[in-house]
Amino acid sequence: MSDWTTSWPTAAQLYLEGHRLDEVECIISDLPGIARGKAVPASKFARQDYFHLPDSIFFQTITGGWGEAADEDGFIEKDMILKPDFTTTTAAPWTGDWTLQVIHDAYDRDHNPIPYSPRNVLKRVVQLYHDQGWKPVVAPEMEFYLVARNTDPAREIEPMMGRSGRPAAARQAYSMTAVDEFGPVIDDIYDFAEAQGFEIDGITQEGGAGQLEINLRHGNPVKLADEVFFFKRLIREAALRHNCFATFMAKPIAHEPGSAMHIHHSIIDMESGNNIFSGAQGGETDAFYHFIAGLQNHLPAGLAVMAPYVNSYRRYVKDHAAPINLEWARDNRTTGIRVPLSDPSARRVENRIAGMDCNPYLGIALSLACGYLGLIEQKRPRRQSKGDAYEGDGDIPRVMGDALDLFDQSNALHEILGPEFARVYSIVKRAEYDEFLQVISPWEREHLLMNV
Repeated sequence: MSDWTTSWPTAAQLYLEGHRLDEVECIISDLPGIARGKAVPASKFARQDYFHLPDSIFFQTITGGWGEAADEDGFIEKDMILKPDFTTTTAAPWTGDWTLQVIHDAYDRDHNPIPYSPRNVLKRVVQLYHDQGWKPVVAPEMEFYLVARNTDPAREIEPMMGRSGRPAAARQAYSMTAVDEFGPVIDDIYDFAEAQGFEIDGITQEGGAGQLEINLRHGNPVKLADEVFFFKRLIREAALRHNCFATFMAKPIAHEPGSAMHIHHSIIDMESGNNIFSGAQGGETDAFYHFIAGLQNHLPAGLAVMAPYVNSYRRYVKDHAAPINLEWARDNRTTGIRVPLSDPSARRVENRIAGMDCNPYLGIALSLACGYLGLIEQKRPRRQSKGDAYEGDGDIPRVMGDALDLFDQSNALHEILGPEFARVYSIVKRAEYDEFLQVISPWEREHLLMNV
């Protein structure tokens, strides 16, 4: 235990100061981004260097089913070796005792990284950048809704009651009064984040009823994906304390905007420390344009990773603050690829395609993979969009099946993300899609039952 405690991040040390550690949650992200693992007494954790979980957790669908043909010769469930990354040690401040969480990495019996573990996929992509002498930097933005408790799937989701006793109102973007309506929940989010050592760059009211956005400071892609992974749980726990739900569905409420995970990217030259998107005189470089071209050319094939569920595609609606295209422009939120206003040293490219329902490790990995391919291929993007990009035709898949077909055909993305990951991901997502197609919706019963 002593060796471990000396490697705790400062926030974990402060959280436990004067208290005895009771329990450690040993966790790992599955494909949907759900925390899987084991909770063990602190004394037992201090004696173990690793623990085992079956690799079947990566073949499980969001409904609890299983993807077929996990192995070419049939489904063979193997134990993985899960090793802790002590740099991720953080509090679980909503628990009734003194508990810490530690993210683990998955290895096979020969101590090779499990290729379809989401954190390993992101590490693989980041390493490709490092091999080129580049350091990728990202900053994710998290949008989500606070909604009334909903235990009946047949009932529509409704906004939560605010502090005033009135339901959260829509179309109040950036309203401080609207933010105040959720004050008690936001206070707990801040308190939990502080206990866990996370720095929130800001919280704003978005355009939907009860929709909020949290911005995180830019940094290492794996570290930021860890934080989004932790934040989803943190926010849900804060909401439950106040008799409401937090949801990260891409489109939880009809006629309201969807929730995105916008990803800002910049690339640092590891030798000089300079942003490769900006030249010596502050102008935009070839690398800047190549990165944008990579997003334009490869995001359609990667959409199945950034929009992983049938509901994800309901978000891509004109004039609802979500992109329907892969146009790019400076300071224009109607495009799928936006270049925010900034100094040359902070020049970055924002991918506005990813939904908040995607696994943060996989969403960031996919976005970086597209940009990496652009840097390697050295192609030029389409001309910058002028005006309202919603006026053009959409150029991303509109249904899950089409997106999966494009993903399956993209050998370039498979090589970057890992062929075995691509195979397993497709198996699981097609199982989910097939299950959805067996469900008859209220719309079908209302309009087709007596009319066709």
